[in-house]
Amino acid sequence: MDVANLQLLLPPAVPMLAAVLVGLLRKKPAMRDCVPVIGAVLTFLSVASLAPAVLAGVICRATLCTLLPGISVSFRIDGMGLLFAGTASFLWIAASLYCIGYMRTLREHAQTRFYVCYAVAVGGAMGVALSENLFTLYLFYEIVSIFTYPLVAHHQDGKAYDGARKYLTYLMFASKALLLPAMAIIYCQCGTLDFNMTDIRWGIFPAGVDAWLVRVCYYFMLFGFAKAAIMPLHSWLPAAMVAPTPVSALLHAVVVVKVGVFSVCRMMLSLFGTERLAALDLGITTAWIAAFTILTASVIAMTKTDLKARLAYSTVSQLSYIVLGVAMLVPSGVTGGLIHIANHAFAKISLFFCAGAIICATGKTDIRDMGGIARQMPVTLAAFALAALSMIGVPPVGGFVSKWYLAVGALDIKSTGLLAVILVSSILNAYYFGEVVLRGFFGTPPAGADPAAGSLEATALMKLMIYPTAAAAGLSVLWGMYPDLFLKIIRLKLG
Repeated sequence: MDVANLQLLLPPAVPMLAAVLVGLLRKKPAMRDCVPVIGAVLTFLSVASLAPAVLAGVICRATLCTLLPGISVSFRIDGMGLLFAGTASFLWIAASLYCIGYMRTLREHAQTRFYVCYAVAVGGAMGVALSENLFTLYLFYEIVSIFTYPLVAHHQDGKAYDGARKYLTYLMFASKALLLPAMAIIYCQCGTLDFNMTDIRWGIFPAGVDAWLVRVCYYFMLFGFAKAAIMPLHSWLPAAMVAPTPVSALLHAVVVVKVGVFSVCRMMLSLFGTERLAALDLGITTAWIAAFTILTASVIAMTKTDLKARLAYSTVSQLSYIVLGVAMLVPSGVTGGLIHIANHAFAKISLFFCAGAIICATGKTDIRDMGGIARQMPVTLAAFALAALSMIGVPPVGGFVSKWYLAVGALDIKSTGLLAVILVSSILNAYYFGEVVLRGFFGTPPAGADPAAGSLEATALMKLMIYPTAAAAGLSVLWGMYPDLFLKIIRLKLG
């Protein structure tokens, strides 16, 4: 294994090492809190160091061990993996700074355990992003599930344990009952679990394989990756809202759900291939399953008055845009779906950061109690508004680029129905995000509120929360105005 290939081990290894150091420094809170920030920076740099090789078309591989012929723990980087790993590692920097302000402001207990599990979960996401085969992806997928359970159950009360139990039950049941059988069938049919990462048109199945067996494997994997929150296996996600807000940001923007949709995209493009999916009509069927999830989750989000619950159902909806785009099986649709992995991440982490800042400063979670809150938290509400515009798909924010390509993809496959889903869901997005923004800027403060109260964003700890929030929201605008980097990476994958 040469030095270049050893670099592939750094993105998953650095967060794991950071988790160990956090544990060792548990009695020194100031030093302990710095470790995740440093680890996040080093993780991002380790991912960025792989970018020149990917952009130059150089293939880098690293194998840790081989269990059976065709089954190994091995890593490889391509454009899709670079997009996901780069996005997740960069946003971990913002999340690490935000966590310090949030956890200290609320004087949360078990902060060492929190930071350890947070770091390991990010390491698991890096492993998923860089997996060369289905076995490696499954291994790190499960690491993410296990180490996010303590984060969901962080408050250690009845509500937290109930939410965490539902979270783990859904994810573990789906992976054991659906993913494992599918993996066994694929290995028996193909003799390998290695991804075809060079040509998305063709998967790994040999010619002459039984079509119904392929269909069974496909649907087992589509729903087995329950982290993608495709209905009906989505209920774990709103239940996980009992976790602290930084965990919600981790779940909904950086790691858990992105691991889910990334795995679905990798499965569709690198195991089955667009040609086989089209021949078996699996692409269009998946597109309509995603469309149903998009619309249904958007309607449910409109009924929620708890801010985090509304954001949770928004996530369920937005994740299926990614699946929808890839399921179109045309370059424009796949581009829109994959680029939404990054665009959604930057916008959604901003929204959850805003929700957490509001909770820390005011204790409010009900949208109806947030009238006029922009007078005391103007930066927070401005960041929320920018991120909401991205979710809606308003130019020049990043989400517009995603939805533009999705709309073009729908036209390319001549599906006015899917185009209508994209447009109608954007209107629903505008309704449930617009209500929060309008109440915050123009609403009447609740009875008993002091209209002369000063800024709630002025303390040092609040600034540790506000600065990352504003930066993430600002980057949502930047990626909308200059999407070239993401598009270049995606085109590498499509090429």
